[in-house]
Amino acid sequence: MIFPKEIEIIEVGPRDGLQNEPKQISTEQKKQLISQLYAAGIERMETVSFVNPKLVPQMADSAEIAQFCNDLGLQYIALTPNVKAIDRAIEAKVPQIAVFVGASSTFNQKNINKTTSESLIECKPIFEKAKKEDIFIRAYVSMAFTCPYEGHVSFSDVVDVCKHFIELGADEIDIGDTNGKANPKMVYERFSRLKDLFPETTFVGHFHDTQKMALENVLAAMQAGVTKFDSSIGGLGGCPFSPGATGNVSTEELVRMLTEMGCQTNLDVDQLLKISPYAKSLSSRI
Repeated sequence: MIFPKEIEIIEVGPRDGLQNEPKQISTEQKKQLISQLYAAGIERMETVSFVNPKLVPQMADSAEIAQFCNDLGLQYIALTPNVKAIDRAIEAKVPQIAVFVGASSTFNQKNINKTTSESLIECKPIFEKAKKEDIFIRAYVSMAFTCPYEGHVSFSDVVDVCKHFIELGADEIDIGDTNGKANPKMVYERFSRLKDLFPETTFVGHFHDTQKMALENVLAAMQAGVTKFDSSIGGLGGCPFSPGATGNVSTEELVRMLTEMGCQTNLDVDQLLKISPYAKSLSSRI
Protein backbone atom coordinates (compact mmCIF):
# COMPACT_ATOMS: atom_id res chain seq x y z
CA MET A 1 0.00 0.00 0.00
CA ILE A 2 0.99 3.62 -0.54
CA PHE A 3 1.27 5.85 2.53
CA PRO A 4 2.19 9.40 1.45
CA LYS A 5 4.58 11.21 3.75
CA GLU A 6 2.35 14.30 3.83
CA ILE A 7 -1.40 14.77 3.45
CA GLU A 8 -3.15 18.13 3.26
CA ILE A 9 -6.47 18.35 5.08
CA ILE A 10 -8.84 21.10 3.95
CA GLU A 11 -11.52 21.79 6.56
CA VAL A 12 -14.98 22.42 5.08
CA GLY A 13 -17.10 22.35 8.24
CA PRO A 14 -17.74 26.10 8.62
CA ARG A 15 -19.27 26.27 5.12
CA ASP A 16 -20.27 22.85 3.79
CA GLY A 17 -20.96 21.58 7.29
CA LEU A 18 -23.18 24.41 8.47
CA GLN A 19 -24.82 26.08 5.47
CA ASN A 20 -27.85 23.78 5.37
CA GLU A 21 -28.56 23.81 9.08
CA PRO A 22 -32.23 24.74 9.64
CA LYS A 23 -31.60 26.64 12.87
CA GLN A 24 -29.70 29.91 12.61
CA ILE A 25 -26.14 29.76 13.90
CA SER A 26 -24.81 33.06 15.17
CA THR A 27 -21.86 34.82 13.60
CA GLU A 28 -20.00 34.63 16.91
CA GLN A 29 -20.49 30.87 17.08
CA LYS A 30 -19.06 30.50 13.57
CA LYS A 31 -16.09 32.70 14.46
CA GLN A 32 -15.44 30.60 17.54
CA LEU A 33 -15.44 27.40 15.48
CA ILE A 34 -13.08 28.89 12.88
CA SER A 35 -10.75 30.18 15.61
CA GLN A 36 -10.59 26.80 17.31
CA LEU A 37 -9.86 25.00 14.04
CA TYR A 38 -7.18 27.54 13.15
CA ALA A 39 -5.56 27.04 16.57
CA ALA A 40 -5.54 23.27 15.96
CA GLY A 41 -3.36 23.81 12.90
CA ILE A 42 -5.84 23.97 10.03
CA GLU A 43 -4.11 26.05 7.35
CA ARG A 44 -6.84 26.04 4.70
CA MET A 45 -10.54 26.18 5.39
CA GLU A 46 -13.79 26.64 3.47
CA THR A 47 -15.64 29.19 5.56
CA VAL A 48 -18.14 31.23 3.51
CA SER A 49 -20.50 31.14 0.56
CA PHE A 50 -21.53 34.27 -1.33
CA VAL A 51 -24.93 32.97 -2.28
CA ASN A 52 -28.23 34.80 -2.17
CA PRO A 53 -28.95 35.18 1.59
CA LYS A 54 -32.66 34.75 0.89
CA LEU A 55 -31.94 31.29 -0.48
CA VAL A 56 -29.30 30.34 2.11
CA PRO A 57 -29.92 32.44 5.25
CA GLN A 58 -27.15 30.60 7.11
CA MET A 59 -24.57 32.31 4.88
CA ALA A 60 -26.00 35.84 5.19
CA ASP A 61 -23.02 36.90 7.34
CA SER A 62 -20.37 35.78 4.82
CA ALA A 63 -18.86 39.25 4.38
CA GLU A 64 -18.30 39.59 8.15
CA ILE A 65 -16.88 36.07 8.39
CA ALA A 66 -14.58 36.80 5.44
CA GLN A 67 -13.24 39.90 7.20
CA PHE A 68 -12.68 37.83 10.34
CA CYS A 69 -10.71 35.25 8.32
CA ASN A 70 -8.66 38.03 6.69
CA ASP A 71 -7.80 39.40 10.14
CA LEU A 72 -6.73 35.90 11.24
CA GLY A 73 -4.46 35.56 8.22
CA LEU A 74 -6.24 32.34 7.27
CA GLN A 75 -6.09 30.87 3.76
CA TYR A 76 -9.81 30.39 3.34
CA ILE A 77 -12.11 29.41 0.50
CA ALA A 78 -15.37 31.11 -0.45
CA LEU A 79 -17.99 29.39 -2.58
CA THR A 80 -18.89 31.63 -5.55
CA PRO A 81 -21.62 30.01 -7.67
CA ASN A 82 -22.20 32.95 -10.02
CA VAL A 83 -20.80 36.26 -11.28
CA LYS A 84 -22.50 38.30 -8.56
CA ALA A 85 -20.88 36.03 -5.96
CA ILE A 86 -17.35 36.45 -7.37
CA ASP A 87 -17.84 40.23 -7.36
CA ARG A 88 -18.72 40.06 -3.65
CA ALA A 89 -15.73 37.79 -2.99
CA ILE A 90 -13.36 40.20 -4.73
CA GLU A 91 -14.78 43.08 -2.70
CA ALA A 92 -14.21 41.04 0.48
CA LYS A 93 -10.58 40.32 -0.55
CA VAL A 94 -11.09 36.55 -0.50
CA PRO A 95 -7.83 34.65 -1.26
CA GLN A 96 -9.44 31.49 -2.70
CA ILE A 97 -12.77 30.71 -4.34
CA ALA A 98 -14.67 27.56 -5.25
CA VAL A 99 -17.11 26.87 -8.05
CA PHE A 100 -19.13 23.68 -8.44
CA VAL A 101 -20.74 21.78 -11.29
CA GLY A 102 -22.49 18.43 -11.02
CA ALA A 103 -21.35 15.66 -13.34
CA SER A 104 -24.99 14.55 -13.04
CA SER A 105 -27.09 17.07 -14.96
CA THR A 106 -30.26 16.07 -13.07
CA PHE A 107 -28.60 16.83 -9.75
CA ASN A 108 -27.26 20.08 -11.13
CA GLN A 109 -30.74 21.17 -12.18
CA LYS A 110 -32.25 20.30 -8.80
CA ASN A 111 -29.41 22.06 -6.99
CA ILE A 112 -29.10 25.31 -8.97
CA ASN A 113 -31.76 25.01 -11.68
CA LYS A 114 -29.21 24.71 -14.50
CA THR A 115 -27.95 21.82 -16.62
CA THR A 116 -24.30 20.81 -16.34
CA SER A 117 -23.59 22.45 -19.71
CA GLU A 118 -25.26 25.70 -18.67
CA SER A 119 -23.26 25.79 -15.43
CA LEU A 120 -19.98 25.23 -17.26
CA ILE A 121 -20.73 28.15 -19.57
CA GLU A 122 -21.50 30.35 -16.55
CA CYS A 123 -18.14 29.43 -15.00
CA LYS A 124 -16.13 31.24 -17.68
CA PRO A 125 -16.69 34.84 -16.48
CA ILE A 126 -16.20 33.71 -12.86
CA PHE A 127 -12.79 32.25 -13.74
CA GLU A 128 -11.85 35.32 -15.77
CA LYS A 129 -12.62 37.69 -12.89
CA ALA A 130 -10.79 35.50 -10.36
CA LYS A 131 -7.73 35.14 -12.60
CA LYS A 132 -7.58 38.90 -13.11
CA GLU A 133 -7.41 39.34 -9.31
CA ASP A 134 -4.91 36.46 -8.91
CA ILE A 135 -7.38 34.48 -6.76
CA PHE A 136 -6.79 30.72 -6.32
CA ILE A 137 -9.59 28.69 -7.95
CA ARG A 138 -10.91 25.39 -6.65
CA ALA A 139 -13.37 23.61 -8.98
CA TYR A 140 -15.75 21.03 -7.54
CA VAL A 141 -17.08 18.16 -9.63
CA SER A 142 -20.17 17.20 -7.62
CA MET A 143 -21.82 13.76 -7.90
CA ALA A 144 -18.69 12.32 -9.51
CA PHE A 145 -19.51 8.68 -8.73
CA THR A 146 -23.21 8.00 -8.30
CA CYS A 147 -26.35 10.14 -8.21
CA PRO A 148 -29.64 9.70 -6.28
CA TYR A 149 -31.55 10.64 -9.45
CA GLU A 150 -29.51 9.12 -12.29
CA GLY A 151 -27.81 6.23 -10.51
CA HIS A 152 -24.36 5.48 -11.91
CA VAL A 153 -22.53 8.59 -13.17
CA SER A 154 -20.41 7.80 -16.22
CA PHE A 155 -16.69 8.40 -16.08
CA SER A 156 -16.90 10.27 -19.39
CA ASP A 157 -19.27 12.81 -17.82
CA VAL A 158 -16.76 13.39 -15.02
CA VAL A 159 -13.95 13.78 -17.56
CA ASP A 160 -15.94 16.31 -19.57
CA VAL A 161 -16.42 18.55 -16.53
CA CYS A 162 -12.76 18.17 -15.49
CA LYS A 163 -11.56 19.00 -18.99
CA HIS A 164 -13.65 22.16 -19.05
CA PHE A 165 -12.32 23.25 -15.66
CA ILE A 166 -8.73 22.60 -16.73
CA GLU A 167 -9.20 24.63 -19.92
CA LEU A 168 -10.55 27.51 -17.83
CA GLY A 169 -7.49 27.35 -15.56
CA ALA A 170 -8.60 25.71 -12.30
CA ASP A 171 -5.81 25.51 -9.71
CA GLU A 172 -7.22 22.29 -8.25
CA ILE A 173 -10.16 20.00 -8.99
CA ASP A 174 -12.15 18.53 -6.14
CA ILE A 175 -13.84 15.22 -6.99
CA GLY A 176 -16.94 14.84 -4.81
CA ASP A 177 -18.77 11.74 -3.64
CA THR A 178 -21.67 14.05 -2.85
CA ASN A 179 -24.19 11.41 -1.86
CA GLY A 180 -21.66 9.13 -0.15
CA LYS A 181 -22.38 6.03 -2.23
CA ALA A 182 -18.94 5.49 -3.77
CA ASN A 183 -16.86 2.43 -2.87
CA PRO A 184 -13.06 2.01 -2.69
CA LYS A 185 -12.80 0.13 -6.01
CA MET A 186 -14.69 2.88 -7.85
CA VAL A 187 -12.67 5.59 -6.10
CA TYR A 188 -9.31 4.00 -6.91
CA GLU A 189 -10.22 3.40 -10.55
CA ARG A 190 -11.61 6.90 -11.16
CA PHE A 191 -8.77 8.77 -9.52
CA SER A 192 -6.16 6.58 -11.22
CA ARG A 193 -7.68 7.24 -14.64
CA LEU A 194 -8.10 10.96 -13.96
CA LYS A 195 -4.46 11.29 -12.92
CA ASP A 196 -3.36 9.37 -16.05
CA LEU A 197 -5.46 11.64 -18.28
CA PHE A 198 -4.51 14.88 -16.52
CA PRO A 199 -1.06 14.31 -14.93
CA GLU A 200 -0.42 18.02 -14.31
CA THR A 201 -3.71 18.56 -12.46
CA THR A 202 -4.04 18.64 -8.67
CA PHE A 203 -6.98 16.51 -7.54
CA VAL A 204 -8.68 16.62 -4.14
CA GLY A 205 -10.92 13.92 -2.62
CA HIS A 206 -14.25 14.91 -1.05
CA PHE A 207 -16.10 12.04 0.59
CA HIS A 208 -19.37 11.83 2.49
CA ASP A 209 -19.94 9.04 4.99
CA THR A 210 -23.45 7.86 4.04
CA GLN A 211 -22.42 4.20 3.80
CA LYS A 212 -19.65 4.50 6.43
CA MET A 213 -16.96 4.07 3.78
CA ALA A 214 -15.49 7.58 3.71
CA LEU A 215 -12.23 6.58 5.44
CA GLU A 216 -11.90 3.54 3.19
CA ASN A 217 -12.45 5.77 0.17
CA VAL A 218 -9.71 8.12 1.38
CA LEU A 219 -7.34 5.14 1.55
CA ALA A 220 -8.33 4.09 -1.97
CA ALA A 221 -7.70 7.60 -3.31
CA MET A 222 -4.31 7.64 -1.59
CA GLN A 223 -3.37 4.47 -3.48
CA ALA A 224 -4.15 6.37 -6.70
CA GLY A 225 -1.79 9.17 -5.65
CA VAL A 226 -4.18 11.70 -4.10
CA THR A 227 -2.68 13.63 -1.17
CA LYS A 228 -5.33 16.32 -0.53
CA PHE A 229 -8.67 15.68 1.16
CA ASP A 230 -11.64 17.67 2.42
CA SER A 231 -13.08 16.84 5.81
CA SER A 232 -15.50 18.36 8.30
CA ILE A 233 -15.05 18.63 12.05
CA GLY A 234 -17.54 16.39 13.82
CA GLY A 235 -18.60 14.93 10.46
CA LEU A 236 -20.89 17.91 9.84
CA GLY A 237 -22.60 18.38 6.50
CA GLY A 238 -25.00 16.91 4.00
CA CYS A 239 -26.64 18.11 0.81
CA PRO A 240 -30.38 18.92 0.74
CA PHE A 241 -30.53 17.92 -2.94
CA SER A 242 -29.03 14.50 -2.25
CA PRO A 243 -31.71 12.54 -0.34
CA GLY A 244 -30.24 10.41 2.45
CA ALA A 245 -26.70 11.76 2.18
CA THR A 246 -24.99 12.28 5.52
CA GLY A 247 -22.07 14.47 6.55
CA ASN A 248 -18.52 14.69 5.33
CA VAL A 249 -15.74 12.44 6.54
CA SER A 250 -14.91 13.53 10.08
CA THR A 251 -11.74 15.64 10.39
CA GLU A 252 -10.77 14.18 13.74
CA GLU A 253 -11.28 10.57 12.59
CA LEU A 254 -9.39 11.18 9.36
CA VAL A 255 -6.46 12.88 11.08
CA ARG A 256 -6.28 10.17 13.74
CA MET A 257 -6.15 7.46 11.06
CA LEU A 258 -3.50 9.26 9.02
CA THR A 259 -1.40 10.06 12.08
CA GLU A 260 -1.41 6.44 13.22
CA MET A 261 -0.31 5.41 9.72
CA GLY A 262 2.64 7.81 9.83
CA CYS A 263 1.25 10.37 7.39
CA GLN A 264 2.08 13.93 8.41
CA THR A 265 -0.87 16.37 8.57
CA ASN A 266 0.57 19.05 10.90
CA LEU A 267 -2.69 18.88 12.85
CA ASP A 268 -3.22 18.30 16.57
CA VAL A 269 -5.51 15.27 16.93
CA ASP A 270 -6.19 15.88 20.62
CA GLN A 271 -7.24 19.46 19.94
CA LEU A 272 -9.52 18.37 17.11
CA LEU A 273 -11.17 15.83 19.40
CA LYS A 274 -11.84 18.64 21.89
CA ILE A 275 -13.34 20.88 19.18
CA SER A 276 -15.65 18.18 17.82
CA PRO A 277 -18.30 18.37 20.61
CA TYR A 278 -18.64 22.12 20.08
CA ALA A 279 -19.01 21.66 16.32
CA LYS A 280 -21.65 18.99 16.84
CA SER A 281 -23.53 21.24 19.27
CA LEU A 282 -24.09 23.67 16.36
CA SER A 283 -25.87 21.01 14.34
CA SER A 284 -29.42 19.78 14.71
CA ARG A 285 -28.62 16.71 12.59
CA ILE A 286 -26.05 15.01 14.82
